[in-house]
Amino acid sequence: MSSEKFESLESDLNDIIETLHEGEKRLNAYNGEERKIAYRKAERKLEEANILVQDMEGEAKLAPVNYRTQMLGRIRHYRNDIDQLARNLKRGSGGGSRGADNFGFDRNERLETSNRAKLFQGHQSLQRASESIARSHQIAAETDQIGVEIIDELGTQRETIERARDRLEETDVNLGRSRGILKSMARRVTTDKLILALIIVVELAILGGITYWKFFS
Repeated sequence: MSSEKFESLESDLNDIIETLHEGEKRLNAYNGEERKIAYRKAERKLEEANILVQDMEGEAKLAPVNYRTQMLGRIRHYRNDIDQLARNLKRGSGGGSRGADNFGFDRNERLETSNRAKLFQGHQSLQRASESIARSHQIAAETDQIGVEIIDELGTQRETIERARDRLEETDVNLGRSRGILKSMARRVTTDKLILALIIVVELAILGGITYWKFFS
């Protein structure tokens, strides 16, 4: 499972349920004060089991979805088992107030039972508050993670833009150099053309001089 705490709670719950099943088998063998003590012990164990189930539900709600369904299924199984044990113990005690009379519960014992019920309710309220705080922490952590991912993505995009800008600057520099080379080549071509034209003029002048000398001298 995804939670070591869930595993630990489940182990404790299994021990209590096993104790309750053994107590259920022995309950009918007791009479009088022994029966009364055994029933009260069973009641306390049932309360402990319900508290453990509440804690397990809190852990399950915080677990990843792929674990949560299986964990909640196991919790439902334990709840059914605990409910069945409670019904069996109630039948074994004689049921309701009549059972309390048979066991000789006095005012202090009823007060103790009421206090335990209030304690259990207080534990449930505390558990719900803890679950709410845990969910808030989880949401805050997820929000922080999303924020970190967005910042990382923006950083990556900034680096990409900066690299593209650097490449554009390099391209501008290369284009400037190319334009300079082309201008230099154009000047050389023009100079070569002028030199060639001058050579042609000189050759024509020499040829004209030679022709004139041969025919008119």
